[in-house]
Amino acid sequence: MDVLSKNWLRMLGGLALSTTLVSGALISAAQADEITFWTPEEQPERLAIQEEMAAAFTAKTGHTVKVVPVSEKDLGTRMTAAFAGGELPDVVYHSIQYILPWTEAGILDVDANNEVVEALGSNTFAERALEIAKTDSGYATVPVDGWTQMVVYRKDLFEEKGLAPPSSFDAISKAIDALHNPPEMYAFTGATKIDETYMMQVLEHMLLANGYSPVDANGGDDAKLKETLEIYKKIAKASPPGELYWKQSRELYFAGKTAMIVWSPFIMDELAGLRDSAPPTINDDPTSRELASKTGFVTQVSGPGNPGGAGWADIRYMGVTNDADTDAAIEFVNFAMDEGYGYILSIAPEGKFPVRRGDASDPTKFVKEWAALPVGVDRKAPLAELYAQDVIDDIVAGLSRGDRWGLQEGQLSKASKIVSSLVFNRIVRQYIDDEISADEAAAAIRAEVAKID
Repeated sequence: MDVLSKNWLRMLGGLALSTTLVSGALISAAQADEITFWTPEEQPERLAIQEEMAAAFTAKTGHTVKVVPVSEKDLGTRMTAAFAGGELPDVVYHSIQYILPWTEAGILDVDANNEVVEALGSNTFAERALEIAKTDSGYATVPVDGWTQMVVYRKDLFEEKGLAPPSSFDAISKAIDALHNPPEMYAFTGATKIDETYMMQVLEHMLLANGYSPVDANGGDDAKLKETLEIYKKIAKASPPGELYWKQSRELYFAGKTAMIVWSPFIMDELAGLRDSAPPTINDDPTSRELASKTGFVTQVSGPGNPGGAGWADIRYMGVTNDADTDAAIEFVNFAMDEGYGYILSIAPEGKFPVRRGDASDPTKFVKEWAALPVGVDRKAPLAELYAQDVIDDIVAGLSRGDRWGLQEGQLSKASKIVSSLVFNRIVRQYIDDEISADEAAAAIRAEVAKID
C-alpha cells in the first residue's frame, strides 16, 4: 500500500477503529493483530528481555508481537531488501545513521512516529535526541536510549588540587599541569595507536567539543581544528609512552596510575568491581568500590571554538514503518516508551541512558527507574548504589548535547567514510610526534578529506 493511501485510510480510521489516549497510552479498540518488531539487540539474554516486553504488551492490548533479531551489520541491507519487496517490519529498533536515508526513502512513517512523540510529550525527551530526528513533517522516528563518550577522571585528586572538572580544554590543560608526575601518575592516558578506531572516537569527541566538523559547508574550520590538535598533543605528551588504546587507558586508570581517560559508560560497572574479567587494581580487593567512589564523569567538553560544548553520542531510535499495521505499531512504540520502558533500559543500563526522562506526572520518573536497575556481570548492583545522584544526573544530561559528525549537515555517510579511513589518526600522530606542524597537519587533513566522496 502506498503512503498516500495509508494516510487517507488513517484519516478514515473511525470506520475501522477508534484510538483513545488514556493516561499517556494509546489504547486501540481494533481487533487484535500481530506486528513484527526488528531489533539489533540479538544476544540471547537481551532478546529474552524484549520477548518479555512483547508478552507484556500482548497481555495489555491483545496484539501479538513477533520479535525478529537482525544483526546490526545486516540491518541496512535487510531493510532495503524488505522495502523493495513490500515486506517491511511494522517497527524497527535502529541506530542514528539510518534516520536520514530511511526517511528520504520512505521507509519510516513520519506521521505515525510524530504522533507517538506528541502523545508521550516532546518535552519529556532529551532535546538533542529529538532534534536529530526532526524533519519538516515532524519527528521521523522516536528516540529510545543512548550514551555518550566520557572523560573519566579522579575526582578526589582534582578536589585535592582545587581543580575544576575536566569539562573544557582549559580545565584539561590546567589539570595536566597540576597532576602529571610520571611514572607514579600520568595526568592523562590518551589514544595514540593509529590502527585502532578507539583513537578516532576520542579524536572525534574532542573535535566535536570544539565545534569542528570535516563535512560542514567549508570542509572544516582550520582554526578549530588546530586548537583541538594542540590540546590533543598536550594530552598525548602527558600520557605514557607507547601505542595506546582503550586497553592501556582502562588498565592504568584501574591501577591508579592515570588521572584522566576517555571511555564509554560501559566502564561504570567495572570501576565498581562487578566484573571479574576487568577488575580495578588500585588496591588488593578486585571487588572494591573504592575507585568508583573516587571517580567523576564528564560527558560534555567545550573548546574555545564551541563554548556550549558537545560530545560524541550514540542514540538509538524506534520507528514505525510505512508498511506497518499503523495503529497497532503506534501502540507498541508508545508502550515501549512508557509502561514497557524499563524493559528496554534493563537490556544494558550502563549503556542505555534514558532519553525520555519522565512523564507528565513525574519529569524524572524514568531516570530514577533506570538508576535503580542492576548493572554488572559477576556481581550486580544498581547505578544509584554505586554513584551519587549528581553523577547520575550529569551522565543522563550529557545526551542533551550529544553529537556526531555529519548529523547537522546531513552528511553522515561521508562522515562515516572519513572515520573509517582513520586518516585523522595517521596525520594527528605525525603531529604528536613532532614530525609536522599544526598548520601542516591541518592542510594534510583537509587534502585527505577532500579525496573522500
